[in-house]
Amino acid sequence: MFTDSHCHLDFPGLVEQLPDILSRMKAAQVSRALCISVQLEDFPNVLALAENHDNLWATAGVHPDYEDITEPTVEKLLQLADHARVIGIGETGLDYFRLKGDLEWQRERFRVHLRAANVCKKPVIVHTRAAGDDTLRILEEENVQGCGGVIHCFTETLDFARKALDLGMYLSFSGIVSFKNAADLREVARFAPLDRILIETDSPYLAPVPHRGKTNEPSFVPHVAKVIAMEKAISIEEVGIQTSSNFDKLFGLVQTEDAAA
Repeated sequence: MFTDSHCHLDFPGLVEQLPDILSRMKAAQVSRALCISVQLEDFPNVLALAENHDNLWATAGVHPDYEDITEPTVEKLLQLADHARVIGIGETGLDYFRLKGDLEWQRERFRVHLRAANVCKKPVIVHTRAAGDDTLRILEEENVQGCGGVIHCFTETLDFARKALDLGMYLSFSGIVSFKNAADLREVARFAPLDRILIETDSPYLAPVPHRGKTNEPSFVPHVAKVIAMEKAISIEEVGIQTSSNFDKLFGLVQTEDAAA
């Protein structure tokens, strides 16, 4: 029923307990999860998860926070994306919160991902923090409508949400939406059309209430769905089914009967 659209199961603390994590996913009716690449050096580990488990998928990309690593090129991203288990480009984007100074290299890295996505026609997974205006500007300049994409772990304003939706983007909500001080974010969740929403954990980070402070994992994503359901006054089942359908549409997948159950 549920799909975790963004997690890092290759990270320490999760990969060692993968069999148990997959078992808990099944028990929580979390049918699938998308494992997100954050640097080229670790991409083989992310891909191996997707190759070895039918309900896991992978992306190819380099996180905006990472410095002093192998810089991606359009050609390299296209090479990595040319695999049936790789369904998206990223995690990419801009982060002016953690990094300061001349960040033109970060903006150029973002553009490289978008250009690759437009060639291979696979959607981009976008990270943005304290960089909303530049994120929207580059998405528009690089024609994100040509590939589609999602603003992952959405924490931006209602105005940003409107503009991102106008660009054809999906909005993905994480455990943050369940936090006591996240009233503004819940307002965005009420506003966003249900057919343009995804849910995620961003495991191992940002565990939702009632697991806040613990190591996050995909089996916790129904707690995110519960908050969305409450804000929209619909059932959690409807949120699970619709967000999974949205995931299929964005990433070009055909959902199996088992995943829909």
